Amino acid sequence: MNRILIALSFLALGLGSQAQTLCQPIATRCEQHITASYIPDGQFYRALLQGEEMAEFNLTLFGGTTYRVAACSGDSDGILLFNVFDQERNLLFSNRDNHNAPYWDLVVASTLDVIVEAQLDPSKAGSGCAVMLIGFKR
Repeated sequence: MNRILIALSFLALGLGSQAQTLCQPIATRCEQHITASYIPDGQFYRALLQGEEMAEFNLTLFGGTTYRVAACSGDSDGILLFNVFDQERNLLFSNRDNHNAPYWDLVVASTLDVIVEAQLDPSKAGSGCAVMLIGFKR
């Protein structure tokens, strides 16, 4: 049993490093959307997606702040769809309603916890690495 757990641990580590390697060019391109007027939060939110799989990220956004959410996948912008929901799953923003915009600025009046869901646009990609970056206005 311990050998199986150890083997699974190495497999998970190998897939994690593979995801990082596959996602690095996408992350580099996505960083360009967090311009000089934004401070990155220091995180790269990454997921390997296939078909209609969806990645979910939980964030706390602080009141009185403008955030930029950048979402990238594949070789060009507009491949990754993302939605921002409040904790009651009320839709706050969808880039699908904005021609799959690769980034969006969210102005937050009061602190709230949000759920960001990301998935590949099925008309543009069947699988790939999804990268999201968050920055806040200086």
